[in-house]
Amino acid sequence: MRRWFDKSLQRKLSLLLLVAVVLPLLATGVVSYRIASSLTEEKAKQSGTNTLRQMADKLEFMIRDVENMSVFIIGQRDIQQYLDNERADISLFTQNIGFLTNLVFSKTYISNITVLSAYDYPSLSNTTILRSGLQSQLEEGKSKLDSGMKWWTSLYENQTTADGLKRVVSLVRPIRSTTKFRNIGVLSISLDENEMRRILKNAGWEQSGFVLLADPDGVILSGDSPDWLNRPLRERMPDLASLNELEGTFTYSSEGRGEDTVLYRTIAGTNWKLIGVIPTRTYTSQNEYVLTVTAVAIGVALLFSIVFVLLFLRRVTRPLLGLAATLKDMNPDEAIPPFAVKSADEVGLLLHSFNKLSERIQRLKEQVQQNEAKKKEADIMALQAQINPHFLYNTLSSIHWMALMNKDGQIAEMVGALSDFLRFSLNKGEEFCKASQEVAHAQNYVKIMAIRFQDKFEARFYIDPKLQDETMLKLLLQPLIENSIMHGLQKKKGRGQLYVHGEFHGDSMTFVVEDTGIGMDQAKLNEIRGNLNAASGTSSPEPGRSGYGLRNVHQRLQLHYGTGTGLQIESETGAGTRISFTIPIMEAGDYENHDR
Repeated sequence: MRRWFDKSLQRKLSLLLLVAVVLPLLATGVVSYRIASSLTEEKAKQSGTNTLRQMADKLEFMIRDVENMSVFIIGQRDIQQYLDNERADISLFTQNIGFLTNLVFSKTYISNITVLSAYDYPSLSNTTILRSGLQSQLEEGKSKLDSGMKWWTSLYENQTTADGLKRVVSLVRPIRSTTKFRNIGVLSISLDENEMRRILKNAGWEQSGFVLLADPDGVILSGDSPDWLNRPLRERMPDLASLNELEGTFTYSSEGRGEDTVLYRTIAGTNWKLIGVIPTRTYTSQNEYVLTVTAVAIGVALLFSIVFVLLFLRRVTRPLLGLAATLKDMNPDEAIPPFAVKSADEVGLLLHSFNKLSERIQRLKEQVQQNEAKKKEADIMALQAQINPHFLYNTLSSIHWMALMNKDGQIAEMVGALSDFLRFSLNKGEEFCKASQEVAHAQNYVKIMAIRFQDKFEARFYIDPKLQDETMLKLLLQPLIENSIMHGLQKKKGRGQLYVHGEFHGDSMTFVVEDTGIGMDQAKLNEIRGNLNAASGTSSPEPGRSGYGLRNVHQRLQLHYGTGTGLQIESETGAGTRISFTIPIMEAGDYENHDR
């Protein structure tokens, strides 16, 4: 298979382009599906949360209204007078019955209001009660009643002449005399469970799910079905997690239903829990639709991409395939036939250049055959021309231009940096330069090395702007940077950092080259320091080895700036190396005398 690919540029390009197109498309499809699935699920949960909040707001409104009404009733003067009298007053009884009836006339969610006397006076109620479970609720909550607390009962049945048999839940609170400060009765305001169920059903909850209202003991007060009323919540939802927070969302699994999303919210003032259940299949079915649409879209895009890539490659490589066939059957001793150029793009330019090259080769062959001596002379002249810096600059400029024409920015950048690097290095033999030129020269070198050793290091220059026009000895920074790259960063696993600092100190300037390479141990550091300070007659490291460039810079610094200058080297194994030097600020006459 590999040989089959290696023998055809078209096959390799086809595979490369198809992989470059197919993988992003597939990745885009997977990411889009995951995002859409997540958004669908989040949208369903958010919608459920909002619906649950609306239901809770309505229930809380009813509860607040009942509590406010209870405060109004227990403080009402006629109610207080009826309950606190020494004997039952029939006129007050009739008057209070009318008052309670008018009070609940427009409130359909209130089933009845009952006021019980502590002295066994006839109870007050807005309707005639035939049978009621209130008494058993009062017996269960006797301790709360004695302590003066108000509380909500569990669900019980109440039968009246007006509404018949209804399930209700009541707010119960003791009534104290406003003058004698003693308990004189009990107030009970009952909420109709049918009205609570109507709120739950009309909220627009997901049809395949359900909503329940449970009291603090986990008993169902209202819900989607009357069959589950007054039964433990865990019978309806076995193994349900504890609902300890004020609100929350979690995933619940049960036999027969699979996975469900459970949302719950606490009703303020009662500690009741409003619980909503959304089947996971509600939004997984939408995810299946999204998956189908995504798969179809990706499939169509892949089909068009494959067809387009194959047609494009066939059009691009057809001239190259023809050229390859021509060269394959060509006799080396015969003239190279010209190839027809039918396009003006890079391939056409290549074929045109091939034709020109063929003509040139033919002419050169004839020249070689005619005069071998002239060829040797031309070779000698060409070698001499290579020494001319202008020829070198022009050649590098041509290479730079050709790289730009071929849209190879990396080669263009490397050749441009090399041209600037060599132009500064030759520099008509001058030894001094502006600090800005020295820094630019170092940056050109870093560009070349960064391309050579890709992903091995990152370089940063921090140069004080005050140094830009100051004069200094040239070719000081580049050897230090080369040492950091070749002996520190190149040998480091992973990507390292190279920092070049230039600081202005009034009458002197300091440069620091610091890296995060492998560093060196104390023995190696002492050896390099010894080589720097060794006498000039002693042996020095060979070019290319660690320490050669450092000693060269160190000796040049001491030669031009005095023995008080030189390199300062600090290093730690695994942490990196820091090399610095400080030189005085030179006046114009000083460096001119040096140059002479």
